[in-house]
Amino acid sequence: MQDLKRLIRTIPDYPKKGIMFRDVTTLLGNARGFKAAIEQMAAPYAGGRVEAVAGIEARGFILGGAIADRLGCGFVPLRKKGKLPWKTIGQEYTLEYGVDIIEMHEDAVR
Repeated sequence: MQDLKRLIRTIPDYPKKGIMFRDVTTLLGNARGFKAAIEQMAAPYAGGRVEAVAGIEARGFILGGAIADRLGCGFVPLRKKGKLPWKTIGQEYTLEYGVDIIEMHEDAVR
């Protein structure tokens, strides 16, 4: 895992002062690193009864979708409030720099 950390760029004070932003685009751009990251994140659940992986936009779509593919299960996108076209359920959460709400379709998980 330590080698994978080297593939993630850290940007201090972004998007505001005091935040250390982890830019995973550098990991995503490295085929071997991306594959290793997905394998490591999926490994604890391999062979289990996973019905779906949920991922929060936008990085979560990329990573969660790849993990779901690896595990042979579905993917549930979690989006910012108002971005999904169907009936939703939501949860408020706190960021380092504010509060937001994420939602998913109410029928996404059985």
